[in-house]
Amino acid sequence: MNAGHARTFVQASILGMATLLALAPPAAADPNTVNPIPGLNGTNGLPDLRGRTTAVAQATGMLSANRTQDSNVLGTDLGIMWDNGSGQTLTAFGDSAGLGVPNLLAGSLWSWRSNTLYRSNDRNLADGMAFDSTPRDLLGQSKELVPSPKIPFIEISRIPTAGVAVDGVQYMSLMSVKNWGDPGHWETNYSSLAVSTDNGENWVQAPETNRPSDGANRNFQMNAFLKDGGFVYEYGTPPGRGGLAYVARVPEKQIRDLAAYEYWNGTEWKKGDVNAAAPIVFGGVGELSVQYNEFLGQYLMLTTDNFNSVVMRRSPSPTGPWGPAEVLLDARELPTAYGAYMHPWSTGPDLYFLTTVHSNYNVLLMRTTLNR
Repeated sequence: MNAGHARTFVQASILGMATLLALAPPAAADPNTVNPIPGLNGTNGLPDLRGRTTAVAQATGMLSANRTQDSNVLGTDLGIMWDNGSGQTLTAFGDSAGLGVPNLLAGSLWSWRSNTLYRSNDRNLADGMAFDSTPRDLLGQSKELVPSPKIPFIEISRIPTAGVAVDGVQYMSLMSVKNWGDPGHWETNYSSLAVSTDNGENWVQAPETNRPSDGANRNFQMNAFLKDGGFVYEYGTPPGRGGLAYVARVPEKQIRDLAAYEYWNGTEWKKGDVNAAAPIVFGGVGELSVQYNEFLGQYLMLTTDNFNSVVMRRSPSPTGPWGPAEVLLDARELPTAYGAYMHPWSTGPDLYFLTTVHSNYNVLLMRTTLNR
């Protein structure tokens, strides 16, 4: 089958499956199943939230205006966003499920890619976040940016956790997942940077940036990036949810040189000594997102807490002290939500971020109004 016929087959299959799935009732997902998609997108539209956060629009899936099913992304999660330095926001998603050859070895009836990416020029987020393009493979689907073998206890997936642009080059931090284990307690082989010089179209790994998942490097398996004052700050946690958070920094131009990183020990920076890093946030931290908010004049950190609620902390500086957790999205309102990644252009009183609804395995754009 040539590429043209293959693309037609995939697109026709997607259309047929989309019709069937649109009629499927929502179902509870098993959080310990690889790519759980029992009822893609659900049937009830956006959740009706009564707290301080509202759901603006669905960013992915068949109920999204972005129609990500057209690039064979029927379900996905996360949504790590960063400014590419050229007027676009790049958004990297995690395990992205679609039609194709199922991965039965890993227990999945779906074909999936460990990471995909979409680009956006949209600056009006009040009605949703529009995607403009995605890197595609020969079949026309959103391609897997950094491949993984998808073999349990070898490497089941390669998941993006952070992204940043430096001098027109895109850097993405990914964790090599060894196994998913119990819910919220997965294990990693290492974290590492991947590099793109063509705006996210193609990526190469930078093995010199590998951090093995042992010793103090284990504290930087899942990361968030912040550009500030000529440095890239790297906020890290161990694999899974419920760990502590740490911070390192490196001059922007030396981001690929682990020896140039400095680690905050609670009072000062220690260069080249990952063992010096002291916790900056206690109380259990999940997926991280950090950026400066001009309206507040403070740094903001979004995480998932021990109760699976999305919480926000504030700080006068990149190192802290970080204030108490403010609940933005209570787990009792949206029990299967996780992850909270701020939009890089959302620096005013309205804070926009992406979060995943696990029961539908798709991503929502959320809005919270900040107060001083």
